[in-house]
Amino acid sequence: MAAGAVAVVAATASVAVATLAHADLSGPPGTTLKAAAERSGRYFGAAMGGDRLNDSGFLTIANREFDMMTAVNEMKPDATEPNRGQFTFAAGDAIYNWAVQHGMRVRGHTLAWHAQQPRFWGTLSGSALRQAMIDHINGVMAHYRGKLAYWDVVNEAFAENGGRRSSNLQSTGNDWIEVAFRTARAADPSVKLCYNDYNIENWTYAKTQGVYN
Repeated sequence: MAAGAVAVVAATASVAVATLAHADLSGPPGTTLKAAAERSGRYFGAAMGGDRLNDSGFLTIANREFDMMTAVNEMKPDATEPNRGQFTFAAGDAIYNWAVQHGMRVRGHTLAWHAQQPRFWGTLSGSALRQAMIDHINGVMAHYRGKLAYWDVVNEAFAENGGRRSSNLQSTGNDWIEVAFRTARAADPSVKLCYNDYNIENWTYAKTQGVYN
């Protein structure tokens, strides 16, 4: 996938599988989930909350079986910018640091979403909210620039009927998704940019087609 490409990923529980380039398919089948995935050009990832950093059983399994890690809530908008212009990354950094220390790459989740927004977003609308979204993307991505493999830029922006989900971000204009991705690409030219959603595994489903179109 080229640096400027966008991946669409279906979120299933807390395990993510995506394709990697240049996989080594030689040798015997892998003895771990990550080794098996790598043989077919994929990664095998998991989501971890900060509470798991003290869970030795979880950490043992994660280190053995996974080669990508995503924070559950610690990189979401409300967690990283609790007040306007005031960014905090300690919780997300703790997960990032553990993952890279164990040879994993990290997927950022998420930059723009209708849920788990900073409280002050709820007081804004129109161009003011749009600018707050742009400022948030720039602020978070500046901190992680060059460090992450993937970013879920926009999360769950489509409804089950294939149309746009009604949200305060959608009310800023139908181009809000494009603006989010263009902002993210300018903020970090190297990271892979993704759109994340659920119920988009079935190709003929209305939501799947809405996202694809």
